[in-house]
Amino acid sequence: MLKPSIYVAALSIAICAPVAASPDKELQRARNAVAVLQKVMDTPDSSIPSQLLQEAHAIVVLPDVVKAGLVFGGRHGRGLVSVKGSDGAWSNPSFVRLTGGSIGWQAGVQSADIILVFRSERGVDNLVNGKFTLGADASVAAGPVGRDARAATDEALTAEIFSYSRARGLFAGIAIDGSVLSIDNGANRDVYGEKITPRMLFENRVNSVPDAIVSFRDQLEEQTN
Repeated sequence: MLKPSIYVAALSIAICAPVAASPDKELQRARNAVAVLQKVMDTPDSSIPSQLLQEAHAIVVLPDVVKAGLVFGGRHGRGLVSVKGSDGAWSNPSFVRLTGGSIGWQAGVQSADIILVFRSERGVDNLVNGKFTLGADASVAAGPVGRDARAATDEALTAEIFSYSRARGLFAGIAIDGSVLSIDNGANRDVYGEKITPRMLFENRVNSVPDAIVSFRDQLEEQTN
């Protein structure tokens, strides 16, 4: 039986160690992100308010984010982010990573789908520049659910990012302060090719886009129009 200290170390390595990217894995992640958006928006009474999606500057979808720990915990996930252009159309997505840790009594492993709704351009600019910490470089709050976006608290109304989680079929706002969101340059290279930057993706200056990526962009268009 592993001692707690050994268990914690092994768990941290498993969560934080980089995973080798491949086009097939990343395209499947894009398909999973499409499925997450569809499932979340299928139940209007407990989904992200449509008004918030329509006003969003960017949306991040992270399927199957894993949270695990024993005293010291960790969070790790990969997904996609698209930015809304001045014409209201969604950009080709960039791949992103979410990593984070926490301290406190906890045990077990949990997987959840996470969606981040960016309400300002500042958060998008921070992400394009490489990475940023949620709650430090951009204010984040658990987002309201249901048909009425005005259900948010005063604190949430000032947040730059709304965060949501779906686990075991339940959907609700989630607090993820301290997690780091960063561009997954390796995944972008595998899917789009060398020398493709996030800025080029967000400005749709990419010639070849796989069908799974187009489907993600189309799903955003459907849910925000």
